[in-house]
Amino acid sequence: MGVSRELAGSRSPVHTFTPLLGAQIDLDAGTELDIDVDPAFEHGVLCHLGLVDVDGTHLGVAELAYRSAGQSQLHLRNAGDWPARVLLLGGTPFAEELVMWWNFVGPSHDDIVRYRRLWEDGDERLGAVRGYRGSVTRLPAPPLPTTRLRPRPIPQRKEREVAMTADKTGAETTVRLEDCRYTIAVEGKQVGLADFADRGDQRVFFHTEIDPAYGGRGLATILLEEALNEARDEGKRIVPVCSMIGTVLKKHPEYDDITDPVTADVQRWLQS
Repeated sequence: MGVSRELAGSRSPVHTFTPLLGAQIDLDAGTELDIDVDPAFEHGVLCHLGLVDVDGTHLGVAELAYRSAGQSQLHLRNAGDWPARVLLLGGTPFAEELVMWWNFVGPSHDDIVRYRRLWEDGDERLGAVRGYRGSVTRLPAPPLPTTRLRPRPIPQRKEREVAMTADKTGAETTVRLEDCRYTIAVEGKQVGLADFADRGDQRVFFHTEIDPAYGGRGLATILLEEALNEARDEGKRIVPVCSMIGTVLKKHPEYDDITDPVTADVQRWLQS
């Protein structure tokens, strides 16, 4: 495990200019690992070798799982029959919109133009690779596009916490929404999820899962009731492709007037 900044009690001596994390994690076949992480960071887990589950998200080689800030633990599992390797990346989320182009990141188009000029002029502030031997001493920057570069908007991830909700054991649970997925965490550890996709005025719930180790605690009900409440508040009609949400709906007839049947058209739309 190689670490920049700090993870699992290890701290890198490398100097960093912003709070960040980088770690290579190797997992033997069948290995499961709970990693305590900084809740102020957002994290990405990139699969380099094998098949890996990250909090229930299945990753193959070159696939990335994203986790927003607010989580204090990640659960990794080698889902294959051979060793796996992931790269864990983390840092504090950007607070402003930024322009990203080639190897440059800046607040505006004009900043990128200036950085490119400094690079092409060999400005010492951009550094040099010592000992490099090649046909050129510095890789030339490509031409800038003919239009102005626009900043990447900060994703407006809606996060809703059920801070005072406890499961049947009395443990505090938190439900969050991000990127068409509701997640539920027990005391900071994500243990379940519910995926959906919006189809016009319909919200199609197609997959729900809860960690079997946390079964029998009412977590699916807590998670899906929150998801149903938000769908109603947003004026969406509910399509229960997932059998688990269908079970919850049977206990809540108050949603009958906004529930649509699962049709062949919906099934084909999901498959496409």
